[in-house]
Amino acid sequence: MLEGRKLALIGVGTMGRTLARGLITSGAAEAKNLCGSVAHAERAAERAAEVGIEVGADNGAAAREAEVIVLCVKPKGAGGVVCELAAEGALDHDPLLVSIAAGVRTETLEDAAGRTLRVVRAMPNTPCRIGQGMSVLSGGRHATDDDLAVAEALMRPLGRVLRLDEEHMDAVTGLSASGPAFIYVIIEALAEGGVMVGLPRRVATELAAQTVQGAARMVIETGRHPASLKDDVTTPAGCTVSALLALEDGKLRSVLARGVQEAARSAASLGRSGERQ
Repeated sequence: MLEGRKLALIGVGTMGRTLARGLITSGAAEAKNLCGSVAHAERAAERAAEVGIEVGADNGAAAREAEVIVLCVKPKGAGGVVCELAAEGALDHDPLLVSIAAGVRTETLEDAAGRTLRVVRAMPNTPCRIGQGMSVLSGGRHATDDDLAVAEALMRPLGRVLRLDEEHMDAVTGLSASGPAFIYVIIEALAEGGVMVGLPRRVATELAAQTVQGAARMVIETGRHPASLKDDVTTPAGCTVSALLALEDGKLRSVLARGVQEAARSAASLGRSGERQ
């Protein structure tokens, strides 16, 4: 879907660099067909050297020839950038816009353009940096099935991809985008428990991290419900069921669920801050 297409990354920051590297390394796109932009000219050469693509400080110049524009800017600036691109005529050739700005609705970006604009909203997470990410896509009012397929081809080198209606995107942000931070806390806590019972810290951290990774892959690869897999570990009168009761006493399940709820609420407010006033 991306072969030969010109792609522009507006904002070659952490996610922009991750996307560029993933596309080039996987062979999904050639470096010669990618370009990018940064807000500060002094960073352009550094970012270009890091990812091996042309990078400048002019958003309009980067977008003007691109068939696919990937908006990798902070939520509060997303609408303003699209407005500027439209004012400079950088959207006159009817490109597809893929936005990874958390919380910013496709309608906000369409309105900022002041014209018919095909927008796909994407929500990736940080494990995309190692090709183990989770990205969710939703299309705007004018996006076609082909546009979603292009966006999927764009994100697939970074990990798994799903499509959902946009009404779910703030919840997606709260779960899969914020979720890695929750898991890091869990890994840290498990490792601390290991240290408490005598393990060296390095060993405890490795055991905890590999245990989390293995358990996650069991859920994905077996397709079984987590509760069912949990039952495999909790033998009658065993040590695991005793420990699970202690975790329930600490309301671990409720605290994690509430964390997702709060992150989703916060994501929705990020979107409102990015709307044009």
